[in-house]
Amino acid sequence: VQLQASGGGLVQAGGSLRLSCTASGTIFGANVMGWCRQIPGKQRELVANIVNNGYTTYDDSAKGRFAISRDRAKSAVYLQMNSLKPEDTAVYYCKRSQRGHDYWGQGTLVTVSS
Repeated sequence: VQLQASGGGLVQAGGSLRLSCTASGTIFGANVMGWCRQIPGKQRELVANIVNNGYTTYDDSAKGRFAISRDRAKSAVYLQMNSLKPEDTAVYYCKRSQRGHDYWGQGTLVTVSS
């Protein structure tokens, strides 16, 4: 499974960005897709997950500001990020979990200036 993420960039505090990630390769229907982020020197942390039935989970820091969605036909997942804060600055990684395996995208940098 290969994951291609895009959509990161530089934005001012209060602004918005939309991350996209598309999976290709050996795709199975039962899966979880999501986004994690990592600040240099810190552990990678979950931002949001979405199961193929549409059930979503969010880290507390993302609740009310971020929205995860997916397009099953395209094997894609999206993260709409609103009201961005400087502390959201990180490398964001797309993740797909299927049949007991985790697959990661290459990461996309999000920088929020104050």
